[in-house]
Amino acid sequence: MYPTMDEPETYSDYGRTGYVPPNYGTPHVSSAPPTFMTHSVMTPQWSTDLFHCVDDPSLCLVTCFCPCFTFGRIAEIVDKGNPTCGSSGLCYGLLAPTGLACLYSCNYRSRMRAQFELPEAPCMDCFVHFCCEACALCQEYRQLQSYGFDLSLGWEANAERSRRHGVTVAPGIPPGMMR
Repeated sequence: MYPTMDEPETYSDYGRTGYVPPNYGTPHVSSAPPTFMTHSVMTPQWSTDLFHCVDDPSLCLVTCFCPCFTFGRIAEIVDKGNPTCGSSGLCYGLLAPTGLACLYSCNYRSRMRAQFELPEAPCMDCFVHFCCEACALCQEYRQLQSYGFDLSLGWEANAERSRRHGVTVAPGIPPGMMR
């Protein structure tokens, strides 16, 4: 309820002008200048965990039975439309029987992480793709969706939609910072 004389008041915003401590009823006005909190720059995080594949059952099924479709859509967005979804998916499909598709897709995970400043989590990109290819592809797909991309539309339609709504296509790059 009310702090006793023995208990110090510990409020993070206590020195701020106009701050109302809980259960006090009247605003507290301090004679001290307002304190400004500095915000540390936080590293962006993955929107979902690696093993949340079943959060989107249809994506999970498509990725398990035909990962080339999911990969193609991811690659088109990461590559900004060149090559297209179809050609990236075809290349993945041709590499799949050789077992090298996970190395190909791991390259795109690394590029996506660099583009959006995501951490290498839960472990190295190649290890993630080697051990759980479908989960990795689903996580990357969901991450791009969390940035507002509709992967079924492709790069050009997403870019056009962003221009119409005045949204930056690459959320990881602040405006004016491109060359």
